[in-house]
Amino acid sequence: MAFRIFDSFRIGRPVSDILPGLLAWADRSADTFAFLNSNDYMHDRYSRFPWIFGVGYDAEYKGAPGNVFRELREFSNEHKDWLFGFFSYELKNQLERLNSSNPDHIGMPLCHFFRPGIMIYPAGEYEIMIGTLAGDGSWPEPSGVFADISGVIQQRAKGSFNKGTNAAPGKMVNRVGRERYISNVKDIKAHIQAGDIYEMNYCIEFYSEKASADPLQVYQRLNDISLPPFSCFYRLGDKYLMSASPERFMKKSGSRIISQPVKGTCPRGRDPLHDSLLREKLYHDPKERSENVMIVDLVRNDLSRTALKGSVKVEELFGIYSFRQLHHMISTVTSTLGSDYDFLDAIRHAFPMGSMTGAPKYSAMGLIDHYEDTMRGLYSGSVGYISPEKDFDLNVVIRSILYNKKNSYLSFMAGSAITAGSDPEKEYGECLLKAKAMAESAGFAELTG
Repeated sequence: MAFRIFDSFRIGRPVSDILPGLLAWADRSADTFAFLNSNDYMHDRYSRFPWIFGVGYDAEYKGAPGNVFRELREFSNEHKDWLFGFFSYELKNQLERLNSSNPDHIGMPLCHFFRPGIMIYPAGEYEIMIGTLAGDGSWPEPSGVFADISGVIQQRAKGSFNKGTNAAPGKMVNRVGRERYISNVKDIKAHIQAGDIYEMNYCIEFYSEKASADPLQVYQRLNDISLPPFSCFYRLGDKYLMSASPERFMKKSGSRIISQPVKGTCPRGRDPLHDSLLREKLYHDPKERSENVMIVDLVRNDLSRTALKGSVKVEELFGIYSFRQLHHMISTVTSTLGSDYDFLDAIRHAFPMGSMTGAPKYSAMGLIDHYEDTMRGLYSGSVGYISPEKDFDLNVVIRSILYNKKNSYLSFMAGSAITAGSDPEKEYGECLLKAKAMAESAGFAELTG
């Protein structure tokens, strides 16, 4: 039976300086890895790590139609160690009587978790911790891993590292044109007026069938735009997720559960005074507050299903948090996990997150399948880690690019919350603005369709 050994290493420079080399080493060394990055976000008092890396695996679980949560629980009990992985949005079909008949061009599994052969995380400003599995001869000592990483970093410093292809030939195509988008939003608003739903997150896909992108460079460009607190770079064979997510789905620390839905966004100002005025405007915006409080109520209900009676609390309502390009309205809901429930029960009863569905959640998800043209797959799902103590931290997969290198298919989705007050023309314009920034990160200069 393999066991994990750890050692720390001084690197003689700030840890942040080695991250590009570390990512290049991982992409060279393993066909499965997960890099979870908070970008040193100073306002998150809940994060356990500034960043954490799981590379390679000695055991993995790939969910298939059946009972993913039961099987993952068995996998976790068998491998009492760190696990890295994701939950696809399409797991909703196992939780509710729902179906997804839309096409899926990326092909990520419903769920994927792995026990990493190598773990790396910062142990200080100039130090990293490396933990590897030992006992069966399959994995090197931590010192050997550090030597390999150092070699790749030196190659990059000398300019001898092969950076790969930066071009992404072809165009990004909008799968849903303006007229059909506006028609769909009008129909969704009719459902709201009829009382079927109060709010729905409606997304459209932008894609290329002839992409030849370097996933590492795409991730770095996407991440550098906003330096978000729940960024991740995930490889599973020939499939990649490059995510600049600003949102935490859920965290467990001991018996405490924390969820932080994001609803409400505005740009940063041109100077400190303008920036402050925009923050105030966002805080008092009635539409943004209405959307945020609807999702907070939904999260409260989700957490109450596994919470100790009376323990669900809204610790912060309408908090305004600043990022490199945007201000976000973020609320924080907490609970105490009841003694009759375990860590996967907390996830299962709240998945998928209400900020990406709408309210009521079941009705909104059914309408999402009807009005959207593409299976969301990992988009709107969640990526993160599970610790040996069964604690976890999971993001919301938004502002993310998915890439199937084998079939040259690159895709991302953009959308917004549709409410009774939504202007279809403005919502479409916002989708195009979001898509343009994403397309530029992927190396595309043009959107069509």
